[in-house]
Amino acid sequence: SIYHIFKKKSTEAVVSTQSTGEYSVCAAAVGIVSDLCRTFGAEIANLSDKLMELLIAALSDGAMHQSVKPAILSTFGDIAMAIGPLFAKYLQVVIHILQQASVATVDKNDFDMWEYFNELREGILEAYSGIVQGLQGEEPSANQLETLKPYLQIILTLIISVAEDRDKSDNLTSVACGLLGDIVVCYGGSIKSALQQDGLASLLAQGRKSRIAKTKSVAQWASKEMKKIGAL
Repeated sequence: SIYHIFKKKSTEAVVSTQSTGEYSVCAAAVGIVSDLCRTFGAEIANLSDKLMELLIAALSDGAMHQSVKPAILSTFGDIAMAIGPLFAKYLQVVIHILQQASVATVDKNDFDMWEYFNELREGILEAYSGIVQGLQGEEPSANQLETLKPYLQIILTLIISVAEDRDKSDNLTSVACGLLGDIVVCYGGSIKSALQQDGLASLLAQGRKSRIAKTKSVAQWASKEMKKIGAL
């Protein structure tokens, strides 16, 4: 139909705009992909292979402006939320990309780079959150959470590294608490021992003390979920 052709062509055209001089166009394009995911949900599945191909290519493009990368990483989570357990086929590749991005280091004295680093980690955590929720799906029979289990410690280690960073942004604390809460809700008591780590408890305590209402609320919710399974 014209509707499907429009979706495919418009998405492909805008996401493939990857030159440094047009990074603002690419940033807008990535935003459109996120909007498509939220608007059409599972219907995006017939486009997901191409979307993933374009997004991964954009990340590996040396000419790509770094400011677009956090949004691209976050969009992996949007796609996972949209197509649900079907995202399992991309898991290995995406986890590798997120792992590589998470080991980046920057000079804390360079404010612009430090701000970018916070945004990058937010994008990574948002991606993981979308993946966790997406793999759970709506139908228990289609649940693909087991495919993510081998990578859970990698994710929890990243969350702990955020907790240990005294200079992180408040928003990063909020996103990390949200991801932790999503993990607890999806996996429950089956990973209780993995969740009983001081760094995770520390993160939630920091969040609960936040002066930002949203961060405080998310941390309180995640703490409540942790207490439900006796992990806090």
